[in-house]
Amino acid sequence: MSRQYSDSSQASFGFGDLYPPALSDLIQSPQAHARHGLVELPLLPIRDTVLYPRLVSPLFVGRDRSVKAIEAAQVEGKNLIVAAQRDPEVEEPRPEDLYAIGCSALIIRTLRMPDGTTSVLTQGQYRAQIVEFVQTEPYFRVKARLIEESVEKSASTEALMRAVLALLEKVVNLNRSLPEDAYVYAMNIEEPGWLADLVASTIDIDLAERQQILEIFNPAARLQTLSIRLAKKLDVLELEDQIHMRVQREVDRSQREAYLREQIRAIQSELGEGDLQTQEIAELRDKVGAKNMPDEVRAKASKELDRLQQMPPMAPEVGIIRTYLDWIIDLPWSETTTDDLDVAHAGEVLDRRHYGLPKAKERILEYIAVRRLAADKQRVRSPILCFVGPPGTGKTSLGKSIAEALGRKFVRVSLGGIHDEAEIRGHRRTYIGALPGRIIQTMRRAETINPLFMLDEIDKLGVDYRGDPSAALLEALDPEQNFQFRDHYLEVPFDLSKVLFITTANVLDPVPDALHDRMEVLELPGYTEEEKIEIAKRHVIPRQVEAHGLKLEENIQFTTESLAEVIRYYTREAGLRNLERNIATICRKQARRIAEGGEKQLVVDGRAVREALGAPKMLQETEVAERTERPGVAIGLAWTPTGGDILFIEANQMPGKHGLIMTGHLGQVMQESMQAALTWVRSHSEQWDLPPDYFENRELHMHVPAGAIPKDGPSAGVTMATALVSLLTRRRVRPNLAMTGEITLSGLVLPVGGIKEKVLAAKRAGITEVLLPKQNAVHVEEDLKKEQLEGLTLRYVKTMDEVIERALEPSGRNPVSGSEYEDREPALVP
Repeated sequence: MSRQYSDSSQASFGFGDLYPPALSDLIQSPQAHARHGLVELPLLPIRDTVLYPRLVSPLFVGRDRSVKAIEAAQVEGKNLIVAAQRDPEVEEPRPEDLYAIGCSALIIRTLRMPDGTTSVLTQGQYRAQIVEFVQTEPYFRVKARLIEESVEKSASTEALMRAVLALLEKVVNLNRSLPEDAYVYAMNIEEPGWLADLVASTIDIDLAERQQILEIFNPAARLQTLSIRLAKKLDVLELEDQIHMRVQREVDRSQREAYLREQIRAIQSELGEGDLQTQEIAELRDKVGAKNMPDEVRAKASKELDRLQQMPPMAPEVGIIRTYLDWIIDLPWSETTTDDLDVAHAGEVLDRRHYGLPKAKERILEYIAVRRLAADKQRVRSPILCFVGPPGTGKTSLGKSIAEALGRKFVRVSLGGIHDEAEIRGHRRTYIGALPGRIIQTMRRAETINPLFMLDEIDKLGVDYRGDPSAALLEALDPEQNFQFRDHYLEVPFDLSKVLFITTANVLDPVPDALHDRMEVLELPGYTEEEKIEIAKRHVIPRQVEAHGLKLEENIQFTTESLAEVIRYYTREAGLRNLERNIATICRKQARRIAEGGEKQLVVDGRAVREALGAPKMLQETEVAERTERPGVAIGLAWTPTGGDILFIEANQMPGKHGLIMTGHLGQVMQESMQAALTWVRSHSEQWDLPPDYFENRELHMHVPAGAIPKDGPSAGVTMATALVSLLTRRRVRPNLAMTGEITLSGLVLPVGGIKEKVLAAKRAGITEVLLPKQNAVHVEEDLKKEQLEGLTLRYVKTMDEVIERALEPSGRNPVSGSEYEDREPALVP
């Protein structure tokens, strides 16, 4: 060890100096040193090591105080007390910086070194307990009690010695830094204390542990402590040895493999069998030959294999061609699954998995029936279906059910947010990192050529400078073309004619006409209240109860009334997602109640619903009546992507310039409908007993509340005209009456769309009477069931005169005219 650390680093231990025969007679008993059990000797502070009795150790001394202590001991012909520093970094230690237990040492020889330090060869004799510091200058001098330990051995002490020796042998074998003869010297020691001190000085432990062993006066206890230290050390050494052996094995294996590969190359070269690349190309040829693929594809693959064979192994294009061949081999060119054409089984699967949706189920069963009866099933074209409906109506899950009913694999691609045409048709191989498009990638995942392929959210496709993805779908979704669909990456035709494509959309307006024309649209309208209750009982509640760790009937029960309240006042939507979220909320509340030791059974009624979900969030029937109790307010019916909804239309008038104010975030078509309604009302002013100049000094204001929501379309024309007539005649619109229809300047009522959604929205809002265009009667018969119309009175109208007659209450007094306007009660709507 470097000698720049003066006082006093222990040099490497030599077992030859363990117990020199010439010095053995110098070890004396404590009584030879002190008559009263105490000795007064110079003290030598050392650091980084601990001196043990009987052991010889060279110490390097450089501090003046330490050199003077050694000189005083030699002059007096006495021993030294050697004590370790608590902190080795302290240059000038004080008494409190030293351990209280040290070792008395005999100075054998001293040598001056070239660097100015003094080398002192010492031999420990007895443990010494420092009692008092007599002086600190010019060196430490202390009074100490020398401790003599017993050399008698008991059976337990003998067992401890053997255990320590066994552990030391293993440590020496595993630790390459320990001399091999350390165990030999240790096994020749018969005294337990001496053996413990030797082992402590031999193994690698820190200063605090060495000092701890020095302070244990009982030899048996010292051996016990050492056995624990040795066992821990042995565990670490064994783990290191295992890691070393594992690393060595890996290195040896790698070297062996490299050597063997070189030999294989040499042998193959001698035999003319070629290298590893030749073998891989041969394997690829075998795979291409075993794959049942069209002739054009096989020719393309063979051509790429020939190119690959002619290229050097390190050429950049080798990886590109290899990836291309992997795609060709992995695609399902002819692998199919057998369709289950049992119509009854398919109907049972669809009814079990889904409630309602009769049109979609009927179309699938018709397709299965045609496939079953057709003599040549390969010539039956698969339809391109498009499920259109509000969110949460089960479009995607219905596709999974159809796949299960047919026995086909189900694969799905979400088209929402795709802006790049290459996402559909793939990238050409000239681009770095080119891959096939989504369709080919999904067909590879399907592993069959006739899966049920769902293209989800087709109305969410975008267009930017990278092309139009919807245009890339035209070929895939055309039964006349998709048997030769070409992906830019593959550059060979792929047959998609056996795939059953199903697309989904919330609205069809964003879908291009050319793509729309290729699809057979099946509308999935919003569910009625009765359908939602039935679906909740069959599917939603069992799923949520199980997901929250509850048991149906035992922990929670939902009544029909509670479900109806949740549907009416908390989840007025076309689909079921919010209904499921609210049922999940109720289940969570009950799960927490049970976990906290509350009631283990809950019957969910109206009160439980309000406690779990808070105040009702939807418009109540009483609110509808309150908002229409004054003239000038009429209720219209609107269609939205999430289902139908009711629409309040308010009209008011005030003195001012001639004109019409329109507010409520209205679209262009809706504004034009307001203008048409006002024109019709003004053209019939005599019918309402209004003076000819009535509108010259009046300003009319029409407003559609919920002004932050965009509104457009012509179907509110009759509602606007009714609101204006109600305002001008001061005749209130009948309570709980709603209407829809487009108005012409001549007062005809034209048909509109979304009749089913609008009628169901009226029923949800508590409306009891609905005015519909006469020509929409056929849609009511086709789309609405008798039970869905319970509690509703539908009246069909052809003209605005019929609307006014049925919508307004009888007049209690004549309408105002002329100057009487300022004196009448204002018709403001709250």
